[in-house]
Amino acid sequence: MARPNLELIEALRQTARNLKKGAHYQWGHMGGCNCGNLAQELTKLSKDQIHRYAMQRYGDWNEQVDDYCPTSSMPIDLVINEMISAGLMLEDLKHLEKLDDRAVLLRLPVEQRHLKHNVRDDVVTYMTTWADMLEEKLLEKIKLPEEMLRMELVA
Repeated sequence: MARPNLELIEALRQTARNLKKGAHYQWGHMGGCNCGNLAQELTKLSKDQIHRYAMQRYGDWNEQVDDYCPTSSMPIDLVINEMISAGLMLEDLKHLEKLDDRAVLLRLPVEQRHLKHNVRDDVVTYMTTWADMLEEKLLEKIKLPEEMLRMELVA
């Protein structure tokens, strides 16, 4: 699972907001799909740039991730490097493209757990839920000084 951090959480939330407001979404387009939209937010590259970089090699995001090489100078590997630097794991990208991370899905009501990987609203739901989960994990790591905890109890 991704390393919880503010940059990644905000990127997931902003990507979900962008999609909700009508940002270009096309599941078969490497820069406009689930991973492509998040890549746009994390790298500040356009959907067309991301797509062009990905087309220098074959395959969808799953295949791109399988062929990823951290020391390559392939443009798509540089995009993936930036995404990993933001806290993502390679498996997160595969799960995002298919909307199938079990930990994220289990946070949804039973009747909403069957997300379709190529439906904009389902992508928004998945990213928002994932951001909430990462935020909770990040907050669990923050330890308040004892004095602040005592002040909370007195108030």
